[in-house]
Amino acid sequence: MAQSPDGTGTAPVRITNSSTSVTSGIGVTQKLVGAAIAFGNVLRGTFGPNGLDKMLYKTNGEAAVTNDGAKIVAELLVKHPAAKAFVSLAESQENACGDGVTGCILLASELMSEAGRLLERGLHPLILVKGYEMALSQTLDELDSRSNPLANNLDQVARTALIGRSTEGALDHLSSLVAQAVEIIPDSDYERVRMSKAGEGTPATSTIVPGIILEKRLALERMPRKLSNSKIAVLSCPLELEQSSVSAEIEISTPEQYERFIDAENDQIEKITDKAKSCGAKVIFSAEGIDSRVLHSLADAGIFALGGVERPMAEDIAQACGAKLCDHLDDLSSSLGTIGSLVHQRLEGAEGVKERIILEVQNPGIVTILVGGTDGVAAEETIRGLYDALRSTCLAKEEDLVILGGGSLHMAASLRIREAAENCPGRERLSMEAFARALEGIPAALSANAGEDKIDALLELRSLHRAGQINSGITQSGKPGEIESVWLPTYTIEHAISAACESACGLLRVDQVISARGD
Repeated sequence: MAQSPDGTGTAPVRITNSSTSVTSGIGVTQKLVGAAIAFGNVLRGTFGPNGLDKMLYKTNGEAAVTNDGAKIVAELLVKHPAAKAFVSLAESQENACGDGVTGCILLASELMSEAGRLLERGLHPLILVKGYEMALSQTLDELDSRSNPLANNLDQVARTALIGRSTEGALDHLSSLVAQAVEIIPDSDYERVRMSKAGEGTPATSTIVPGIILEKRLALERMPRKLSNSKIAVLSCPLELEQSSVSAEIEISTPEQYERFIDAENDQIEKITDKAKSCGAKVIFSAEGIDSRVLHSLADAGIFALGGVERPMAEDIAQACGAKLCDHLDDLSSSLGTIGSLVHQRLEGAEGVKERIILEVQNPGIVTILVGGTDGVAAEETIRGLYDALRSTCLAKEEDLVILGGGSLHMAASLRIREAAENCPGRERLSMEAFARALEGIPAALSANAGEDKIDALLELRSLHRAGQINSGITQSGKPGEIESVWLPTYTIEHAISAACESACGLLRVDQVISARGD
């Protein structure tokens, strides 16, 4: 009989597989904190206007170059449970705000790093969590007091989101395009903005189209190539004879019967064509097929028609032009929209001829940004940056609250937390001070990525804030100074700090790690 450690003669009961490892005590802290720090270090170098890019090389041979935190996190093959919590944190920030992922991950990593030191010194995890929550409350109060109305800073919000990308040469132009798009679309809905690659030029030649762009070949060369001030119909039904769903055979014994059969078919086609012509639309798109005889007849009447459009694109066309998606020819006249112009373009590219149809609308429901530059990695990174800027700008306009960036808030909140900690008699004070140090990790990373000494930068920035220069932060040069035109949506920062604190507190409540793999 196996002897137990206490000498009673009773063997310990094992309830897990022999390959399962159970980690308790300080080993748990080391595992979780180590993973958090490693994850933060992956993104640290990409943070801020001077952040560098990562090259992601996938197992399928595809490569991407980006400094977008959400893109990097999405491509990582993560297996550590603490790191997976950070992946969920990044997804939460991206889904809620569309920007601020890197700063959110860095803060969570700093919070875990500071917590690790305190746990090793014997501080109870729940005391640590309580102190973090007290510090978070102070941070959010400071955030509210420093927020400002958006006013005329829409361009600056877009510019701030775009800075540090590969498109800095066209920064002002692209930020202006994003701001214009947000002003045009209804309800500040970023889902009403589309991006299309021009396949030529540079980012500085990007343009905005108040409407939508289709890249699809014409089925008939005789179609009109330019139209203006026309009615448009968007169909979800075909302009052709419907095929029978039941297999059937028709026996024809004489030439006359065959002629009557053909005539009946032509009559049906003529009825379909007449309905399409009489509805008043000069432009017709269909998510289904269009018979070639109908196409020829419509082209003869000067009507532009295109079938086989994908259903999502057909819905976009209808939304852009104020039309209704029509599922029956009898309802055509009551479902029309209006376009200002239609232009068909034929472009020569590396992959052959590419055809583009541009629909411009007076009061568009959808806006398209035609992004200049060649197809490839650079264009994809430009579009990623534009989407982040678009999300930030829409959020700022919707909430009508913005706040200065550059780590200005983080330093101000850090000083506020330190003052509040002075009045805290319990051990929570230690974790509040740790939270303050973690907040200072954001301006420290901004400075370090610009090649400056982060300790000197932090000391100088702290001194400026204590001297009353509350709008001071880390400038683009990496040195402390007055921040003027770096505006971020308040909600982006609020969500990033709150979510980072919540994730860190969730991990700090873990007292045992059980791994079925044994690692």
